[in-house]
Amino acid sequence: MHQSFYDMIEQNPVIAAIKNDEGLEKCCGLEDIRVVFILYGNICTIPAIVHRLKKAQKVAMVHLDLITGLGPKEVSVDFIRNSTEADGIISTRPAIIRRACELDFYTALRIFILDSMAYENIEKQLNAVRPDIVEILPGAMPKVIRKVCRKVRQPVIASGLISDKEDIMVALAAGAIAVSSTNQEVWMM
Repeated sequence: MHQSFYDMIEQNPVIAAIKNDEGLEKCCGLEDIRVVFILYGNICTIPAIVHRLKKAQKVAMVHLDLITGLGPKEVSVDFIRNSTEADGIISTRPAIIRRACELDFYTALRIFILDSMAYENIEKQLNAVRPDIVEILPGAMPKVIRKVCRKVRQPVIASGLISDKEDIMVALAAGAIAVSSTNQEVWMM
């Protein structure tokens, strides 16, 4: 794991997840936000989005699965490395995370915990790849967060449905090292 990445997250356990230009500008103006998850853009706009974040001295993590025009292939990771200043990659696909590790990106494997089968498959996915962090969704499930934290070695980030300070505190108390949210009010908590 990249220790400096972990340290940045630990220093401020609220990660801004941006889904549009309004969110981009808002998080760039918030000094306490250090790490940003980019959940929008396309092959033409992602270099400028990342550049704006880097100019604001943010760690830019691109959710590769959500960038229009980039397919679920390892070459898409190469594109991000060669065409942007991004620091990391988020994906639900272990092959994408594996390639991002090879290129020395910070990595987050996003896992949707929708049922017991998804929960049971976590170890299988993590045996295939060793991301820096595991992002689980939805994040407003303290009992599940606690179980996942006991099951995996990687630090866990809780994302999705985080809407207030209570959600943040409950997720952190359950063992998550941070929360990620598109809710701009959460960014300032």
